[in-house]
Amino acid sequence: MALFLLDHGAGNVQSLANSIRKLGYDFSWISSPEDFHKASILVFPGQGAFHTAIECLTERGLLEPLYDYIHSGKPYFGICIGMQVLFASSAESPSTLGLGLIPCQMERFDDTTKPVPHMGWNTAEPIDLDTLSSEGVSSSDHYYFVHSYRAKYDPEGNPEAALWAHSTTQYGQEVFMSTVQKGSVFGAQFHPEKSSVAGLNVIDAWIKQSLAGRTPAEPSPRIPRPPKPQHGFTRRIIACMDVRANDEGDLIVTKGDQYDVREKSLTPTLLSTATAVKTAGAVRNLGKPVALAARYFKSGADELCLLNITSFRHSPLQDQPMLAVVRAAAERVFVPLTIGGGIKDTVDPDGTKRSAVEVAGAYFRVGADKVSIGSEAVYAVEKLRAADGSLDGSSAIETISKVYGSQAVVVSIDPKRVYVDPTTYDGPYKDELVHGRPGGPENERGRAWWYQCTVSGGRETRPVSVVQLAQGAQILGAGEILLNSIDRDGTGLGFDHDLIGLVKRAVTIPVVASSGAGTKEHFVSVFMETGVEAALAAGIFHREEVGIQEVKLASGQAGINVRS
Repeated sequence: MALFLLDHGAGNVQSLANSIRKLGYDFSWISSPEDFHKASILVFPGQGAFHTAIECLTERGLLEPLYDYIHSGKPYFGICIGMQVLFASSAESPSTLGLGLIPCQMERFDDTTKPVPHMGWNTAEPIDLDTLSSEGVSSSDHYYFVHSYRAKYDPEGNPEAALWAHSTTQYGQEVFMSTVQKGSVFGAQFHPEKSSVAGLNVIDAWIKQSLAGRTPAEPSPRIPRPPKPQHGFTRRIIACMDVRANDEGDLIVTKGDQYDVREKSLTPTLLSTATAVKTAGAVRNLGKPVALAARYFKSGADELCLLNITSFRHSPLQDQPMLAVVRAAAERVFVPLTIGGGIKDTVDPDGTKRSAVEVAGAYFRVGADKVSIGSEAVYAVEKLRAADGSLDGSSAIETISKVYGSQAVVVSIDPKRVYVDPTTYDGPYKDELVHGRPGGPENERGRAWWYQCTVSGGRETRPVSVVQLAQGAQILGAGEILLNSIDRDGTGLGFDHDLIGLVKRAVTIPVVASSGAGTKEHFVSVFMETGVEAALAAGIFHREEVGIQEVKLASGQAGINVRS
């Protein structure tokens, strides 16, 4: 039995390859239309826009052979975009036709009562309780979803499509098909390769059953599944690593206080995973990134963020050290990886031009799931505002989201407070003013401030407010906001709830709270008081002052839904 993987050319397929290798299976890649005849088991993973997937398959002459393979009756497993192409079409690009096996159009989630994309961990409830037909999907596990379009589970309105439903998931008050199955065709909207042990179990179960031979079963009657009062969606705990190169060229994790990372004053040190070195400027070098990423994965982190903070961001793409970091981390870590730093149009020292899409694509191919854009996003929003909101399609946010989908683009915002006299201020940001509370910190009482955005790691301010930047980023196509705070970073005083609430009310995409966490209670309070989708920390996790499981236990005890 020959297992083949199909790479349509846009998206993170390396993570699935890593998962299959970890499970001990051999496989080959589909490289030409003829390879479909050699395959007896086929997996089509990936992420990205619906039209991009269909166009890439068509341009490479793979769409028709894929259609023929699926109709041959041989086992097929489509993941995310590999599942979506089974449908008739998608509202993401209505003029682009899918394979049409499932007579249903993918529709966008309603974002009036919840953030879109649906980004994070959620449950999947199988239609049939028979474990032999479960394909390893369990209602007690959580799986990682990242998508804006879904296939509604509607056995009354579309009974033919509902016959394909294998499991359903609820997000907000919408119930959709999270896995589909008919005959030897199986598809998952979630990413099993990014769903930790639960996801690996799904991949393993499907491959084993395919190798043993499949006996198609008659579908059971489909009955409506009205939404429950609460969905299974969880809050995410994210571990962040600021990565730089030391004087000996090794990549290490660095954490400074309040955006203060003084590279020139560092003593060259080769670091083990457990070593922490205090140097000038209170900069702490806290272990090599790949080992630390593996430790966080084992500790139960829901997601990892790797931020490239130093000059090697400008290395030639073919000699980019962070590519090696992401590649090695993705071989050990089976949860989502976000990479930030240097995701922009660049020119190599030899004059070779590299587009932001090319740079992002290189990271996706080695195992990254999302890219984070910082300063370039500020400049793009400034340009957008100068053009009265007219999009020209040239920014990194626009070009990457067009190819890979908005869920692949995170905008990292570095705002700082600007204090004004609340009795006299009548400037352009008066509607965004935050007023110190009488019972709040003493240095805030009687004062007011707005949040100004910065670039270059907080060293330069720009004439853009945090609300303007967040809203502009969403218009340009970002799928998530990573919200830092220059004022709170490294203080251990807790997240800036005023800042987070301001941005949460301004956008309809997910927001990640960052900067200031010092205790497990800070995570609980930011989830409870702001409703933010995820919370991130770096230093307290690096130094093991607070454990990821401690945060999850405290959150669960407070009634916050988290992945165990």
